[in-house]
Amino acid sequence: MGITLARRGEQGQASMESVEKIRTVANDAETTTSDRSQFDRRMKPTVMIVEDEEALLTLLQYNLDKEGYKVLAAADGEEADLMIRETTPDLILLDWMLPGLSGIELCRRLRGRAETRNVPIIMITARGEETDRIRGLDIGADDYVTKPFSMTELLARIRAVMRRIRPALTEDLVTFGDIVLDRAAHRVRRGDREVRLGPTEYRLLDHLIQYPGRVFSREQLLDAVWGSDVYVEARTVDVHVGRLRKALSIKGEKDPIRTVRSAGYSLDEQFHS
Repeated sequence: MGITLARRGEQGQASMESVEKIRTVANDAETTTSDRSQFDRRMKPTVMIVEDEEALLTLLQYNLDKEGYKVLAAADGEEADLMIRETTPDLILLDWMLPGLSGIELCRRLRGRAETRNVPIIMITARGEETDRIRGLDIGADDYVTKPFSMTELLARIRAVMRRIRPALTEDLVTFGDIVLDRAAHRVRRGDREVRLGPTEYRLLDHLIQYPGRVFSREQLLDAVWGSDVYVEARTVDVHVGRLRKALSIKGEKDPIRTVRSAGYSLDEQFHS
C-alpha cells in the first residue's frame, strides 16, 4: 500500500513537471512570436507624410499602413521639421503648399543637413506646371506627384524609391560577404554553418546589413533596434554587439563588425581580423 501511494506521488510529481514543461514551451513560443512581431514593427521602413489636407492625410496614412509601412504624420512644415530631428524617416511625402513653413523651404532645410541630406523626398502638389516641377527637383526632391493622383501609382513610386535606396530592405534573402540573412526563415548562416542568434542580435544584424559600411552611434542603434519608446542604457548596445560578434566569429572567422571610437559600429565591407 505504501509502495502504491509512493508511486502515485511520483506519478503526480511527474505530471506536474510535465505541465511545467508544457507551460515553459508555450511561454517560450509566445516570447518568440512577440519578439518577431516587435522586429517586424520596428524594422519596417518609416514614411513621413507632411500634408495639411486632413482627408488626404488620413487616406495616405491608411494606404501606407496597409502596405506595411510605419507612418509618421505632420500637418505643417515646422512640426515635420521637429519630428524629423527626433526620428529620421526612410522617405518623406511632402506637400508643397503648407501653412507657415512651405514644403519647398522644408525640402531645402533637409537637404542642408547631413543627417537628412540623402532621405528621399517625394513632392505632392497641385502645382503641375513644368517650371514648378523643375524647381522642386532642383531644390532636392527625388520625385514629383501632381494632385489629383492615383494611389496605386504613388505606392508604386514609393516602392521604386525604397528599392533604390535600401535594396536589402525589400529582399527576404540578404547577403553580406559570406553572411546570409534569411528573413523568411528567420535564420542566419555564415559559410556552411548556421549562426544562432537571440532576437535582439538578429534585429541588430538585420539593421546593420541594410547599410554596409555606415557607422551607427549607440543612440541610433537603440532607436532602430529597441525602439524610441523603450528606455535602455546606451551601454546595452555594446553587450549585444559583443554577443553578435561572438556568434558570427565563433569558428575563428574574421570579425565583420567595425568599432569606430567615439562614433559607433558598422558592418565593414572589408572584414578585419
